[in-house]
Amino acid sequence: MLTQNAHNLERKKKLRWFLTVSTMPLLGVVTAFGLVPSNNLGLNTEKIVIEQLALPKTTSNEIANTTFWHTERAQPGYTVDELLQRLNVKDAAASNYLRNSADARAFRKLSADKEVQAETDTTGALISLSYLGEQGVKVVIKKQGDTFTAKTVAAQLEKRLFVRTGEIKTSLYAATDAAGMPEAAADQLTQIFSGDVDFHHDLKPGDRFTAVYEMTYSNGALVKAGQIQAAEFINQGHAYRAVRFQTDASHSDYYTPEGKSLKKAFLRSPIAFSRVSSGFTISRFHPVLNTWRAHKGVDFAAPTGTPVKATANGLVSFVGKQNGYGNVIMLKHQSNVSTVYGHLSRFANGLHNGQRITQGDVIGYVGMTGLASGPHLHYEYKIDGQQRDPLRVALPNTLPVSGANKVAFKKMSDKFIASLVQLRNTNLAKLD
Repeated sequence: MLTQNAHNLERKKKLRWFLTVSTMPLLGVVTAFGLVPSNNLGLNTEKIVIEQLALPKTTSNEIANTTFWHTERAQPGYTVDELLQRLNVKDAAASNYLRNSADARAFRKLSADKEVQAETDTTGALISLSYLGEQGVKVVIKKQGDTFTAKTVAAQLEKRLFVRTGEIKTSLYAATDAAGMPEAAADQLTQIFSGDVDFHHDLKPGDRFTAVYEMTYSNGALVKAGQIQAAEFINQGHAYRAVRFQTDASHSDYYTPEGKSLKKAFLRSPIAFSRVSSGFTISRFHPVLNTWRAHKGVDFAAPTGTPVKATANGLVSFVGKQNGYGNVIMLKHQSNVSTVYGHLSRFANGLHNGQRITQGDVIGYVGMTGLASGPHLHYEYKIDGQQRDPLRVALPNTLPVSGANKVAFKKMSDKFIASLVQLRNTNLAKLD
């Protein structure tokens, strides 16, 4: 046993000696690398140099001539001083001028989101101030000596074309909002096609529209949403198309691609957009009288005070109170046609018998006078004194494109219609 232990001890000593001898070259290599000077390896050495650099000198004149520009948008409830504070203007004289001068009246009435630019010196004194006034006119207020002067600069108007296309899922206005179309253009869309499409009854999910419309800018700021130049409305698979054509310097209208006028002698509805609460029928249970009787008109449900428009050119034959109509207006039109507008809350200011009315004029406001269970407009369309369904009766058109303008119209119409078809086929929601 002792012999065996001695043998194992001898083996361990030999193994330690072998490991020591075998690792010595490696240790020597590591040591060699550690002792080689860095400059002998071809490495660049770094030096830190500290120098004093002289800054350019600024003269007192240069400081005095330094100006700053600030831009801010007007917000509801802003006072003159609050807006000046946001523009970093610290100038009592400027504040006094803007609050009291007749030349700065437009500044005190700036609508929300209007952009204002101010130039100030290093102390916050106002040098100049500019903003867009009515119709895109630029107003510039400058300091002149100890006072301020205001001048207007003619608007540099720029018109841009926008394209929107959308699909009806719940309502027309929900679709136009989703497509990013401004409300003014959406209203035009309903007006253009109202003679062919009953926007109260005929709209179906899946109906589509495409519109090319104009937006007017002044110095990069939106001034107004302009006219629709061309449009297509697909209602229950039938495509209706319209092109705007300028017949002379002051008159324009919408026509089909063939040159037929889309403007009807009568509007389909006296209210821009509302819900039909009761249609034309020979038998209806009257909600107030609690009896069955004919309803020879159409009721448009709308909030009290909603404007009511004349559906055609005509003369006022009656304005006042009458039986179950309550406050009512009756208009006489050409070709033995008359219209009735009942349950009004009030009449347009100054409306009187014999007054000449133009299509689209506001003649009264929705109410619930007379026999009415809620606010709505009762509208009747009569031919030779007999009521007809105003949502179904054939409405006469106005004159088509004249012969002298046919060539120019056809050239423009073909271009727009080709674009509408192409845009519809792209199936894009927004394309500018």
